[in-house]
Formats: sequence, C-alpha cells, structure tokens
Amino acid sequence: MLNYTESIELLFSKLPMFNRVGAAAIKKNIDNTLALCERLGNPHHQFKTIHIAGTNGKGSASHTLAAILQTAGYKTGLYTSPHLFDFRERMRVNGEKINKDFVSAFTTKTAPWFDEIEPSFFEITVAMAFDYFANQKVDIAVIEVGLGGRTDSTNIISPELSVITNIGWDHMNLLGNTLPEIAWEKAGIIKSNIPVVIGETQKEIVNVFEEEAKMVNTSLFFADNFHKIKNYDFIENHLQVEIESYNNPTTKVYNLELTGLYQQKNLITVLEAVNQLQSKGWDITDEHVSIAVNQVRKITRFHGRWELLQSNPRVIVDVGHNEDGFKQILQQLAVTRFKQLHLIIGMVKDKDVDRVMALLPENAQFYFTRADIPRAMPETDLAEIASKYQHFGKCFANVNIALNEALNNANPDDLILICGSVFLAGEVKLLQDKMKDNQ
Repeated sequence: MLNYTESIELLFSKLPMFNRVGAAAIKKNIDNTLALCERLGNPHHQFKTIHIAGTNGKGSASHTLAAILQTAGYKTGLYTSPHLFDFRERMRVNGEKINKDFVSAFTTKTAPWFDEIEPSFFEITVAMAFDYFANQKVDIAVIEVGLGGRTDSTNIISPELSVITNIGWDHMNLLGNTLPEIAWEKAGIIKSNIPVVIGETQKEIVNVFEEEAKMVNTSLFFADNFHKIKNYDFIENHLQVEIESYNNPTTKVYNLELTGLYQQKNLITVLEAVNQLQSKGWDITDEHVSIAVNQVRKITRFHGRWELLQSNPRVIVDVGHNEDGFKQILQQLAVTRFKQLHLIIGMVKDKDVDRVMALLPENAQFYFTRADIPRAMPETDLAEIASKYQHFGKCFANVNIALNEALNNANPDDLILICGSVFLAGEVKLLQDKMKDNQ
C-alpha cells in the first residue's frame, strides 16, 4: 500500500490540477465523478448534504454553516477547496482533517483506475471526500462547489438545500463574459424540489435564478429579502452585527469571529439557510447560531479571511483574488485605522488583473510577488500592469521575502496587507505557523 507521502506525490503529479495548469484541468461534465463514485458504491447517497456555490463568500458560508450544524450536535462533514497549506484541509469531519491512513488507502485503491477514467485532481478529491464522509457516517456534509456549478464535480449530490452566495466577475474564460452567463453556470446546482437560498438580490441576474427554479419546480429564497443589516461595530476583535429579520419584529445581535466587513452579507445568507433547514426539521436554535458564528475558526479551523497575523505593525492576510473580492477589501480598508498601507500582492495569470489594479489605492506602498505555482503571474509582469495605474513598487521572489521587507519598512501603526491569491496566502509562514498551532 502507498504511504501518505507517496499518495500525495501521486495525486499532485499524476492528475491534472487546476492550481498548476488552469483551464486544461477542468472537465465540462460530471461523468468522471459519477464513474468514480459508482465504483466506490455511490458514497454520496449515504449522507445528507448542503451544496454551496457563488463567486465570493462560499468558503465563509460553508465553514459557518458547518460550525452551526456541529454546534447543534450533528456529526458534520465539510468539503472545501483549495487548501491553504495542507491537502487534508479540504476534507474535515467536526473540524478534524481527514486522517492520513484514509488518504493512503483511498489513493492505493483508486490509482489503478487513473489511466482508464483519466480523472482530474479535483474529481479524485471530491470522490475521496464523499467516500470519507460515508466511512465516518456523518449526519450531514457541507459541500463547497469548486468552480461554477452546473458541470462542477460536486454537482452529483441531491442536497437538503442549495445555496448561491453571489455572482461576480471571476473565471470568465470558463464561465462566461456576462453576469447572466456566469449566473447560469452557478444556477446549475438548482435541483427539483430542493429549496435554494440566493445570498444577494442582483437585479441583472434575478431572472436567471427564477427561470432555473421554475424549470425544475423548486422554491427560491433571496436572503436579503428576509434579513436586513441594521448596524455593525467592531468590539474586542469581533464584528458585532445587528440583524432585523422580517418575520421577527425584534432585532438580534451576532458577534462574528470573522471580522471582514463582507461577513455581514455571508451572515444574512447563512441565517436564511438556517431558516430553510429548520423548516425541513433540522434541530438548530438561535443559540446554536450565536455560539457558532462567534467561534468559526475554533470550530472549523477556518483561515485566511481578513485574518490578523500579528500586531504593531498589524499584518493581515485575505484571500480576495478577483474584482468583487478587492471591492470588499477596499470597503474594509475604509473603516480600518492605520497610518500607511503596505500592500503585498500576487495574482494568477487567468484573473482579470487590470480590473483589480484599477481599484487599488494610490497611496499604498506596493510589494509585488508570486505564489510558487505555474499559474502564478510573474511579479515583474504584475508590476508592469500595476504601473499603468500609477502603482509602483518593488518585486520579490516570494511572499515571505516581501513580508520581511514590509516589516522592515513599516511603523508600529502601519498596516501590512497580503492579498491577491489563495495560493499566496497559503505560503505566508506566519499563517502556516498559526494554522499549525490551531490544529
């Protein structure tokens, strides 16, 4: 049998991986996943699921819902991607990473199928997650879509609930060049008689979801039609949000451990998802929700979303990597106090880098770098594009060299922000050390 190290080396080297090769790793159908799961005995039929898609926020919504279900006493699986540091982050049960022995046994069992089925890395990891959750006899698993929805490998499940957080500009080379086209791809997770929660009402794409829901005869719930943000404040390293729910005359205050301002939108999405689960008989109380949102990182080991790594100067990492993600970062910066912003940024080649660079603040000190993956845009190319928008700075071979330079330049009341790529965030040693401490 393969050991864990051999298994990981085989998975990363043998199978087409989006991190490395981009669009060439994407299969425009779910046939391979169906074939793999059929050979495994269709493990995805053995537990309940929640399916979550969206351009931004699906990771936060997935982890928060998993935290709530776990707090409510359900044995909860969680499948997300990509990982930041450790492959096993992708598959958790009650917050604990998939064990190495299962990865080894699964890879040994399925490796003989690789040449015949020719699965991608993502297809294999989805099948592995489903097999693991069945093996662990979870009550329910929260399944995050990898990319798009309609032809995503995860789209073989029949969930209790489908959730689409929002629609924005990302992966246009694969999903379409207009918001309705992108929405249509993500609406592919909508299934017959399975309720759907949409996080945000976006006028230009409402009809896409309505038509898809009507076609498959299911109910559609726009979360912001049921819940409204009344107020927010930052209290002792938490984001305090006051929510008015339209079916309840009183407001409720939630203290969020995830302090990014954009988490307010994710909270509204999650609250409506909980409402729908409650209506289907899941025993979730307001207290479960309040406890869970207050300690999502502790419960699910969630990292990389407006996360403070050190103080004086503050170092924050955020995995925002597309136009909408950077708009949210800018909103956060507008309510954050600091003297000078040091912006460490690295992106991948297939993002619309120009859209992002046009948004960035002019008064920041820039540090251009790259993640150690083939898809990463060379830091010199990134700097050249940035210069078109009057953003000038130095180039660095990796993020930790850039961070050391920023720390040397920064005053105690400055802010150092690392952003632009999930893969870049995963290479930050300060974050890696924090994740190891929190396992």
